[in-house]
Amino acid sequence: MDSTQNNGTPRSAPAGLLAGKVAFITGAGRGIGAAAARLFAREGARVLLAARTEAQLKAVAEEIRAAGGTADHVVCDLADGASVGAAVDRAVQRYGRLDIAFNNGGMIQRPVPLDEMPEAELDRVYAVNMRGVWLAMAAEIRAVRATAGTGAIVNNSSVGSLRGNPELPAYAAAKRAVNSMTASAAVAYGPEGIRVNAVAPGFTLTEMTRTWEAASPGIQQRITAGIPLGRPAAPEEIAEAAAWLLSDRSSFVTGTVLRVDGGARA
Repeated sequence: MDSTQNNGTPRSAPAGLLAGKVAFITGAGRGIGAAAARLFAREGARVLLAARTEAQLKAVAEEIRAAGGTADHVVCDLADGASVGAAVDRAVQRYGRLDIAFNNGGMIQRPVPLDEMPEAELDRVYAVNMRGVWLAMAAEIRAVRATAGTGAIVNNSSVGSLRGNPELPAYAAAKRAVNSMTASAAVAYGPEGIRVNAVAPGFTLTEMTRTWEAASPGIQQRITAGIPLGRPAAPEEIAEAAAWLLSDRSSFVTGTVLRVDGGARA
């Protein structure tokens, strides 16, 4: 097909899904977060990548810039409120505004039942997976309100939060709390034009799930057997769902936990 309309005038190039937006992404050094950073940049966003491991962040940011995108990075510990706030502030300092955020960063627990989990490990899982998302949302809402005025936030949950999860009870409980925070924030900030949603990935091929497989051999095969599409997700597939929820094409969607699980919970 040529690049002209039927009347002979030149056809403009299609705008990216996130064109003109500034995006903040946690857990962006690897896995779903890194896939999201690459995708958001390809879709026209200027992205700020945040995570604890600077070498990984730097590598992803350099890859994005080499491909023609706009990216920078900041080291951030989600368990540290001051660190989270400074990272969000960095996005505004670097790009002048904040439009969208993907709160992807998190950690998995060792696969043990509730009564065998040490209290210190429970506290760490909650500090990162629940409290870290809470702190990030609070900082992001303040930044969006002060700059772009309206915007969107997506939190990364898990299908494990939607059912009993005896192998990962603390992880699932923290992610269920993320679902509740998502709904509460959607109701609270919707009148301001700030949408808040979550994605709930099914089994996805990341370093986190490879760690789970190493600790519980056969878990991938067992879970995949219950997925109608017959395979795990790629990180890029979760990133695509997050990108849509952050885009203006989902302008009437808020308070939703979108399952991206190959039909596992159908």
